Formats: sequence, structure tokens, C-alpha cells
Amino acid sequence: MTERIWDRYLSDQDRKVLDALKFGSLASWGKRPALLVIDVNYAFCGEASVPLLESIQTWRTSCGEIAWKTVPVLQQLIAECRSKEIPVIYTTGTRRADGWDAGAWAFKGSPSVQSAAAQKAGAIQPKRDGNQILEEIRPGKRDIVIEKQKPSAFSGTPLYSFLQLLQCDSVIVAGGTTSGCVRATVLDAFSHNMRCTVVEDACFDRLEASHAINLCDMHAKYANVVMGETVLDYLQGLPHGLFDLPSGEGMPDY
Repeated sequence: MTERIWDRYLSDQDRKVLDALKFGSLASWGKRPALLVIDVNYAFCGEASVPLLESIQTWRTSCGEIAWKTVPVLQQLIAECRSKEIPVIYTTGTRRADGWDAGAWAFKGSPSVQSAAAQKAGAIQPKRDGNQILEEIRPGKRDIVIEKQKPSAFSGTPLYSFLQLLQCDSVIVAGGTTSGCVRATVLDAFSHNMRCTVVEDACFDRLEASHAINLCDMHAKYANVVMGETVLDYLQGLPHGLFDLPSGEGMPDY
């Protein structure tokens, strides 16, 4: 059996329980997927592929080189979806300039709230807008960009109505962080009875253990967690022109 990224974190009993309950069996693929690229922006990735402890000196929410390693896989997935005219939907954050709408993020001293305060005081001086999606995977005019304030891409956004409009029965989820916005999005998609796939090598997190165990838990109960290569094979097998995508006419460059 192929070793999974989470195996080294499991006890012997954990393995036996997963086996006895048949957790982690593969569900069938959907027929009409959308690719969700979750929060691959400068605030979560940092402004360059540098070590995490260096990256957080500029963006305290960033994952540094851990995030940047996913970019080549994301580029392949996005390119394949665009060539087949499969929806590519990005998410990123949004916040009032005065920070009033941070809401529950402030309750535990969220790094995003602390970063905003530090930047205002001049202690941190990033060169980029933190909510800007990485240039290397910038949205195209026919892609859809969802702005959100909470971890799940579904919370307080039009995402589900857009998926209904596109007649999607499934989502392929990538981005970050695995334990936060990716997981929250997967659970909400699952709760809407959508088939979910998580792209293991296109997801990232700050903590190795959180990344691995959340992948394990999603694979056990809510999603198929597979490598990008497997997702590309699936996408290549889909027919062209399944969806009535936006025309992109008149849309600004991101």
C-alpha cells in the first residue's frame, strides 16, 4: 500500500480504526466539476518563495516557500481547466479599511488582524496587496473571483448559487490553508451534497502536522484526497464545452 502523507502521524490503533471502519474509500468522480483555488494570495503565500519564518516577518499569515511549492501544480490544473472550459473559481479575502468587519477573527488575536494593525503602525511594509492573487496564477477574464471574510468559500458569498448556475455536481479544491479555509470549504461543499476532491500537492499549511492530519480527516470522511497528476488525468478525460462560462467581455485584468 502506498504511504500517505499522514501515515507517520497515526498510531497503530488509529490505523486499525480507519481500516475497520473502511474510512478513506474512494468515491466516484463527479461529471461536472469546478476547480476552487482557495486564497492563493500574497497574504497567505508571502511575496516570494522564502522560508516560512522569514516570510511571516512581512505577512504574518503567510506560509512562505511551503505555499510557493504548490504553484506549478496549480498552474497545470488551471491550464487544463481553461483548455476544457471547466470553471475556475478563485477566492481571496476582503476587509474594510478600518477593520471593523473582522468580526470573530479578532477574538483570538488573529494574525490577519494583528498584521493590519502592524502595517498601519508602519512596522510591516509589504510591497503587495495581501488579497491580490499570485501573479503566477492570476485569474483570467472568464474565471470567477469570490471575495470572502470567513474561512469557507461558501460563507456569506454567492459561490453556491454560481455552482448551481453552472450546474456543477462536484468541486476540486486546492490552495490554503489546508486546516483552515480549504477544510471549511470542503465541509460546506459536502454539506451541499457535492462530490469533493482535494489536491494534496496543491494545498499548503503553516504546520506540517495540521496539513497532514486535516488531509487524513477529509480523505476519511468528506473528500477524495489525491495528487495533482490523478486530477489532471481525470480532467483530460472530460469532454470539452460542458459549461456555459462567463464570456469575459468587459472584465478588467486582475
